[in-house]
Amino acid sequence: MPKWNPTTLMPPSSCPYRSARQKVYGLGYSLLVFVYEKMDDPETQTGRLDIVNTIFVDEHRTADFQTTVGIKQILENDGNIDDLVAFMEDRRLPVDDIQAYKLAEEILQNPPEIGYLTISNALQWRLQYRRVIEKAGEIDGIVRIR
Repeated sequence: MPKWNPTTLMPPSSCPYRSARQKVYGLGYSLLVFVYEKMDDPETQTGRLDIVNTIFVDEHRTADFQTTVGIKQILENDGNIDDLVAFMEDRRLPVDDIQAYKLAEEILQNPPEIGYLTISNALQWRLQYRRVIEKAGEIDGIVRIR
C-alpha cells in the first residue's frame, strides 16, 4: 500500500455548520476521506487520480481535536461551567454568552469524545484531515479502508 505523503495533501475542504456544538460533539455525520495523487498529462489534456488512502471517520470522531482535548483536560482538572465558558471564549467558538453556558452545562452532563479533525473557525468550517489520516487504524472509529 502506498504511504501517504503530506506534501501532496490538498487544501482543506469547507462544510457548512449549524452550531459551535459540532466543534465539540462532531459534525453529526460520518466522513469518507479519499487521499489521492493527481497526475496531469498536458499532451492529452487528461488527468489521472490515484487513490492512495481511503479512510472512514465515524461521526463520533468528527469533532475538533484541540477543542475536545482542551475540554477533557478542563474536566480532568475538576473544571466548572465558568472554566468551560472561558475556554470557549479563548477558542473563539461562534457562540454568544447564553449559548456558551448551555453548551458548558451539556458538556458537564455529557462529556464529548475526542474528535480527530482540525476545524478552523470561518464562515464555513474549514476541515483538515491530516490527523485522521495519521491515526487511521489506531483509534476506534477511524478506519483505514485502503
